[in-house]
Amino acid sequence: MKTATQKRPTAHDSTKNAAKPPAHQTVYQTLREQILFGELAPGQAVTIQGLVANLGAGMTPVREAIRRLTAEGALEFQGNRRVCVPILSIANIEELIFARQAIEPELAHRATQRATVEVLDILEEIDEKLDSAISRGDVGAYLKQNYAFHSKLYAVADSPILTEMADGLWLRYGPSLRVVCGRMGTQNLPDRHKETLDAMRDGDAKAAARAIREDVMQGMEQIRDAL
Repeated sequence: MKTATQKRPTAHDSTKNAAKPPAHQTVYQTLREQILFGELAPGQAVTIQGLVANLGAGMTPVREAIRRLTAEGALEFQGNRRVCVPILSIANIEELIFARQAIEPELAHRATQRATVEVLDILEEIDEKLDSAISRGDVGAYLKQNYAFHSKLYAVADSPILTEMADGLWLRYGPSLRVVCGRMGTQNLPDRHKETLDAMRDGDAKAAARAIREDVMQGMEQIRDAL
């Protein structure tokens, strides 16, 4: 009686398996983006079982993602197996304004000193996509391109501690920014990116830092005024 010959794993198979991120990391990243871009609204309670169903994941990776995001301040437990995105208070917003003003202009300053022509071209391409989203009134695309611009800019700064702090702040106010965008539309949203890019092309780190500070203040003041 013949038996089926088992296929031996190849080096290619091992590479594919090694490249695939673990389930808990994939679930964490997916849930994080849903929070960051306001797909989960502030105060909206969701059940752990509901997240399991929506994310198509097992209970263990979902619990791990919730644990990490709770530690980062992006989620809070409501009891009865429910979690929600926290609602920002005025005091929270004032703290966020202070922190963003301290961190993000410094990252822009450092990024200007390190930016290459290729990096500036990438930033300009992202900003063009952002402009297109504004003109279409596409709030979701606006939020993603706005985040992409700042994220790329801060990655260039090569300051991992400050970048991690800035990214954590985005996670806290991103859902509220989505609420503001939904109320105001995209036409009146702040965008000092072109000033930032002009300053970076001129090698003027101080001007780039000022432009980002203005960008930060306008956005946060709109959140404060709307909420």
